[in-house]
Amino acid sequence: MGNHALTIEFPEYVDKIDELKQQDAEFARMANEYHKLDHQIAGLESRNMPVADEHFEELKMQRLRLKDQIYKRLLNGQG
Repeated sequence: MGNHALTIEFPEYVDKIDELKQQDAEFARMANEYHKLDHQIAGLESRNMPVADEHFEELKMQRLRLKDQIYKRLLNGQG
């Protein structure tokens, strides 16, 4: 079980993440949603959730899609 916080996933973008959270409401919403998903997944992992659990897998897919969208915004500076 690892920490997938945005600042750990994208250490080179720590300042950009903070900047976009303040200036871009949509980015802030995505970052907040990502954080909630990551927290939920970590909680399930700590309770030894079965890896084949469909809900658990769906949460991980949602997190992955959000991470991809966030990364694109970090690269482009917008959506």
